[in-house]
Amino acid sequence: MILKGKAVLVTGAAKRVGRVIALALAKRGARVAVHYRGSKAEAEATAADIRALGTDAMTVKAELTREDEVAGMVGAVAGKFGSVDVLVNNAAVFFKTPFETVTGDDWDRTVDSNLKAVFLTCVHAGRRMQAQPGGGVIVNIADWAGVRPYTGYLPYCISKAGVITLTQGLARTLAPKVRVNAVGPGPVLVPSDLPEAEAREIMEKTPLKRHGSPEDVAAAVVFLIEGSDYITGVLLPVDGGRLIA
Repeated sequence: MILKGKAVLVTGAAKRVGRVIALALAKRGARVAVHYRGSKAEAEATAADIRALGTDAMTVKAELTREDEVAGMVGAVAGKFGSVDVLVNNAAVFFKTPFETVTGDDWDRTVDSNLKAVFLTCVHAGRRMQAQPGGGVIVNIADWAGVRPYTGYLPYCISKAGVITLTQGLARTLAPKVRVNAVGPGPVLVPSDLPEAEAREIMEKTPLKRHGSPEDVAAAVVFLIEGSDYITGVLLPVDGGRLIA
């Protein structure tokens, strides 16, 4: 697939990694729908930056754990752009859940936001892609911790493992018209409240001895869309080698 002129929906695209992904796709000529839940001002700023690159953009608000809002969002994008050619599921929550204090509410919030939401967007966008002459591409942002879970974030790791399995299942279900892949970031955009010593320890445990960047993730997304039409059902780690460490 060539991105120029294609209609792309990026969830959680108002800021951070999602914004960088949205801009990277816009630089390839894609028309981009910037999804947000509460960050309206940031979403509008991202859309303005996309338009400044010479392509079209829109913003769309939705609570991704609600199926009616997901269906409305996908319909709105198709209504403006005429199709939904690419879906990038980036929106997620990430917060520490020590085993000693983790609750059922922590589980529900994490798994609903990180897995149920991805399932719903894939279902509604995937059905539309199947009905389109040109099919489509879905890229889900997972995490290397979905393969090698780390302590203190059990619901998060399980939610991302679910995204990986969902990606594989959808790749079989939606083939041959729709390709579905996942990106597995490692240490990218280290939390601002992470102690410096812990940040250094993460870097030392990474074979490339450095943290990644949102641009690294965006480059992987672009590759999975444009790099080859013969890749589906894979997890592409962007983790500096953490999975082999």
